[in-house]
Amino acid sequence: MELKKVKELAAKVLKVGKDKIIIVDKEKAAQAMTREDIRALVKQGAIKKRKANEESRGRARKLMEQKKKGLRKGKGSRKGTKKAKIGEKTEWLTKVRALRKKLKEIKPKLKEGNYRRLYRMIKGGYFRSKAHLMLYVKEKELIKK
Repeated sequence: MELKKVKELAAKVLKVGKDKIIIVDKEKAAQAMTREDIRALVKQGAIKKRKANEESRGRARKLMEQKKKGLRKGKGSRKGTKKAKIGEKTEWLTKVRALRKKLKEIKPKLKEGNYRRLYRMIKGGYFRSKAHLMLYVKEKELIKK
């Protein structure tokens, strides 16, 4: 049988396109007449099925490498709301840590009994920022003279 016909028959047997069929042993393939012969040749390795084209991971690897470096995180790459990116709790935590650090710095300068009160106010979310904390302290005259 012609190799072209063998290829067509093999494609039908293996349920792939004609282009995916590779004939290794042309003499044996030319002898094949039936589907059974084709199946036997596939078992022997005279006819092979080429793998489907797989997606290349090269670009994906490069992208992941950049992301590990902290790149590709600009405004245009972000999806979702601000709260989706940085949770409210995380945001609160960072703010509270900064405020508590500032409060610790000014603790020696504070009048008696104000440290704990300010600490609780920070926890309650009263202050927007360190500047707001300092403004409050100055307005209420909580610093020793």
